[in-house]
Amino acid sequence: MVRFENVGLRYGPGPEVLKDLTFRIDPNSFQFLTGPSGAGKTSLLRLLFLALKPTRGLIGVFGRDTAALTRAELPDIRRRIGIVFQDFRLLDHLTTFENVALPLRVLGREEANYRAEVTELLRWVGLGDRIHAFPKVLSGGEKQRAAIARAVISRPEFLLADEPTGNVDPHLAKRLLRLFIELHKSGTSVLIATHDIALMDLYDARRLVLADGRLHIYD
Repeated sequence: MVRFENVGLRYGPGPEVLKDLTFRIDPNSFQFLTGPSGAGKTSLLRLLFLALKPTRGLIGVFGRDTAALTRAELPDIRRRIGIVFQDFRLLDHLTTFENVALPLRVLGREEANYRAEVTELLRWVGLGDRIHAFPKVLSGGEKQRAAIARAVISRPEFLLADEPTGNVDPHLAKRLLRLFIELHKSGTSVLIATHDIALMDLYDARRLVLADGRLHIYD
């Protein structure tokens, strides 16, 4: 599903923040991405989401060389990837329901066909009483859960989550991890970036550890 070969990344004339990354992410796989602050986790996620281009090396996604993709092809590739951003990126003029349903609207589905599905997911993540609320009245943890629901609602082929349990209590963190595990069992490849060692210890999964811009893999 994803292939990196000798990938390096630098911003401007500075030193490389990612160095010689070579690894694969297989279909229907589950992995954690961890490492100290400043190690380059967010930069790696941005490469995986095609929001950045590498300075050198090759990245393949869904069997395509990303360097050969045209700008017109990028949206179709990105629709196959769900992503949970640390800053949530909810649209302020949409309700919680409308934010979560947005990927389905983009796919052309009618609301009558997805209303029950979105409502059930919002209840499952503890937002059943916040369906009609706008982002400005949601807490940080509520925004995070809405962002997670939006990322998984369309059952993407590949899910990227950047610190998805950073603003919730341990009980809810376990519940959200179960959601990611169930999505994985349904066929989605999942990569969760986290500092939470206790969370990673709850599930036996591959660990990608970034340190000083280099990747170490523990299967």
